[in-house]
Amino acid sequence: MLLLFGLVAAVELVGVALDSTALQWLAKPLLAPVLLAYLWERRRRVDAVAVGLVAATAGDVALLLEGDTAFLAGMGFFLVTQIAFITAFVRHRRAPVVAWAGYLLAWAGANALLWGMLGPLRLPVLGYSLALCLMAAAAAGVSAPVAAGGAFFLVSDLLIGVGAAGIELPGRGLLVMTTYCAALLLITTGWAAATRPATGPESPPAGTLLAWPGKTGAS
Repeated sequence: MLLLFGLVAAVELVGVALDSTALQWLAKPLLAPVLLAYLWERRRRVDAVAVGLVAATAGDVALLLEGDTAFLAGMGFFLVTQIAFITAFVRHRRAPVVAWAGYLLAWAGANALLWGMLGPLRLPVLGYSLALCLMAAAAAGVSAPVAAGGAFFLVSDLLIGVGAAGIELPGRGLLVMTTYCAALLLITTGWAAATRPATGPESPPAGTLLAWPGKTGAS
């Protein structure tokens, strides 16, 4: 599944680099589902991270469409993703206070810088970016890979916010998708590793006689 994800991500990045709508429609909606299948292979149950990946799929499809309505719909789906991830991460382990403080400062600073350029998107971006920063902070309490994934997710969506504010950076679209793919990969694989079920002592093969203390297998 990880090899398949690498192939899908490569097609998506080529599509972005070539500005090929067909390649992006082919690959982008498959990014989160492939990782969802990977997570299912490892855990065999649906949890909050899985729910977040489902919402991310819907968000990816919405953001392939043009216009403010599609943008807001995509933001709404990804808001569900962030809330689901926060729920999973907080229940798993508490993040350090410095992570919460640092990400909240980043949230305040980024919104202060972009506020005057976002127009009617100001309040939606304000609310979504708060959930995004809280997710990144909560991720810091799970493991180093999940923390890195949370940070990449923040960078990716910050670049989207910069574009929504009318600021164009060279290669912004490619950077958005590269950091987004890295975020999904690190969060999913890191979460699967951090929550791997503990394995107990192996059961003896069928038909094996157990020797209890003070007894033997002989009658």
